Amino acid sequence: MASQAETLASNINLANFGKATELKKRIWFTLGALILFRLLSHVPMPGIDPRAMAELFNTQRGGVLDFFNTFSGGSLERMSIIALGIMPYITASIVVQLGATMYEPWKALKKEGEAGRKKLNQYTRYLTVALTTVQGYFIAVGLEGLGAAQGIAAVVEPGPTFRIAATISLVGGTLFLMWIGEQITSRGIGNGISLIIMAGIVATLPRGLAQMLEGGRTGTMDPLLIVLIIGLAVGLILFICFMERAQRRVLIQYPKRQTARGAIQQERSHLPIKVNVAGVIPPIFASSLLLMPLTVIQMAGATPDAQGGSDWLITLSTYLQHGSPVFMTLYGLGIIFFCFFYTSVQFNSEETAENLKRHGGFVPGVRPGKATESYFDYLLTRLTVVGAAYLTLICLVPEIMFTQAGIPFYLGGTSLLIVVNVTMDTVSQIQGHLVAHQYGDLIKKAKLKTGGKPARR
Repeated sequence: MASQAETLASNINLANFGKATELKKRIWFTLGALILFRLLSHVPMPGIDPRAMAELFNTQRGGVLDFFNTFSGGSLERMSIIALGIMPYITASIVVQLGATMYEPWKALKKEGEAGRKKLNQYTRYLTVALTTVQGYFIAVGLEGLGAAQGIAAVVEPGPTFRIAATISLVGGTLFLMWIGEQITSRGIGNGISLIIMAGIVATLPRGLAQMLEGGRTGTMDPLLIVLIIGLAVGLILFICFMERAQRRVLIQYPKRQTARGAIQQERSHLPIKVNVAGVIPPIFASSLLLMPLTVIQMAGATPDAQGGSDWLITLSTYLQHGSPVFMTLYGLGIIFFCFFYTSVQFNSEETAENLKRHGGFVPGVRPGKATESYFDYLLTRLTVVGAAYLTLICLVPEIMFTQAGIPFYLGGTSLLIVVNVTMDTVSQIQGHLVAHQYGDLIKKAKLKTGGKPARR
């Protein structure tokens, strides 16, 4: 039997949407912020020749740079002020979250609630500035060397002035993106950071599709292969939707209570636990840890060195290029690790078991307290294994297939996973706002009918 919330959700229509003024404001704010993000991706760094930069990037097509360029929405290709994207902030978040599980002072901050969370967020911002400064400087130095090696003057006037200006621009761009993401999360719809990454991927999809269709028209790509790719993409989208909605519903019972009519009634409910508790965070975290260092290495490795000091960088970049066995292995291991790590962050078994015990609830056949906590840990471990296998399969298998077939990276499983997952999460939040708005209307109507007095029970 459908619940009242499900009934309301099924009755949502455009008329209700038009009345939800707060929701419309949030959506318009989100769209405006994403448009601003896209505009910033076309603002070049000071001291960069855009035409020469486009020519220089074309010489580096393929590999990690293309993969990272997809996540940044083409900002790296144009070497805009947001060329580093939101990746330094994500890397800083990973470090702080790992530190909060191992470093005792940060553990104590984590337990302090909202005040501790604000303090950890501040540490994340400081670390973001430090990481962006280091990465921005190496990007500037690598860009000078790469331009000199290829004979393309992408940097108008190489030297300390350019390096300082480029570093400051990249730091400012990344911090501004971080601020935009936080504003979307608090004043808009959906998770701001995930939406920025999705917007970057979606912005590169039309060009990728156009290139693929042009390849079919000119005969450089088999039309049958294009049909298979489209069919695989549709199948992946349906599979992702199914897995993201899959749940393990844990039966929760409450003590028998006497109703007003004298009957004894036992309340039952379900605790839904998603198969993929971590969501889209593991691929994003794993990509961030791999892409940023490799991007810097690839650009620095191309710097000419009279003594051959960059040979090891070139060798490392070759072994870790996108599609190589080493890259895919590290990427897969990163996804599995962050699945287990982020699941433990998202679902606190001890806290859940304690809350159930406090409210008199229990899992049938399991004693309240420590036994319930152990049961949740056991259940969560099994679900995380399935979720990690699903994410690894979605992210790696299409990437390997597309790499072998020579298909652009932006059509890979990671991109599809992020786009579909973030879209589903955003739609769910919109639906939640509409349901809340309908509940508010029902409460107002009830107050009007009772003359502003609460109805009798």
